[in-house]
Amino acid sequence: MTLQYVPIINLAPYFGGTAEGKAAVAKEVNQACRDIGFLVITQHQIPAELIERVSKLTGNFFDLPAEPYYSEELAGPHFAPNVWPTTLPGFDTAYAEYFDAMGDLARSLMRIFALALELPEPFFDDKIDNHISMFRSLRYPHLKGGIEEGQLRAGAHTDYGSLTIVKPDGALGGLQVRNRERTWIDVPYVEDGFVVNIGDLMMQWTNDQWISTLHRVVNPPENVDGDQQRQSLVFFHQPNYDVMVKCLPSCLPAGDEPRYAPVTSGDHLQSKFVRQTTFGGSKVA
Repeated sequence: MTLQYVPIINLAPYFGGTAEGKAAVAKEVNQACRDIGFLVITQHQIPAELIERVSKLTGNFFDLPAEPYYSEELAGPHFAPNVWPTTLPGFDTAYAEYFDAMGDLARSLMRIFALALELPEPFFDDKIDNHISMFRSLRYPHLKGGIEEGQLRAGAHTDYGSLTIVKPDGALGGLQVRNRERTWIDVPYVEDGFVVNIGDLMMQWTNDQWISTLHRVVNPPENVDGDQQRQSLVFFHQPNYDVMVKCLPSCLPAGDEPRYAPVTSGDHLQSKFVRQTTFGGSKVA
């Protein structure tokens, strides 16, 4: 099936706790992950106050003057220490709260994924209890002149991990996803919603039954009024670094062989970083 839209899925029936509600949400999520690899979720249980606080502090951060970036040569590949700006009171607390909240939401989504894949609901719990996820905040300036033909805010790419949770704003020039007909579809903006998409690791875990889809960020129309600067809060969820990712039992038809060799989550992520460094390309959302 080729979708011409990104589905909007209300998670309230899942959080309601009934078997029927959970099954209904899982069915919708399964279809979205098979057809286009993207969905927009509402009623996700993340406090609006937290989202607003982090969004405001992120805007304040981007308004600061540029300084040399920090690097730690001896930091581990997955557990480098956080370095916080010192001129924004509450920034570190808000970001830590948001990271934890996204981890909780990702756990709920992975439980929905398990149900959608005909696995026990807690199947992924012990595989993501020490996840190596990343939270990235992005700002795209509004270029009002000199945009070359085909120039994008972020080039076409797929994400690396299990899933990505994006909180965009409503600025024009937003996220697009390419469907199976290779047509670029606008991802709808829902004020209180999050955009969720499948990453390469989840596609591999499901033996390509679910798809990690190319997506990009476009510029606003050149003749649009007002400032269409765009800001996004992006949580890249990645399972525990030592989890062995191999074809899920429900994704391997009888008599078939898995399409991928088993690989740990950490090695899979590291291979993506090496490939990125070697061949270039963009990694944003």
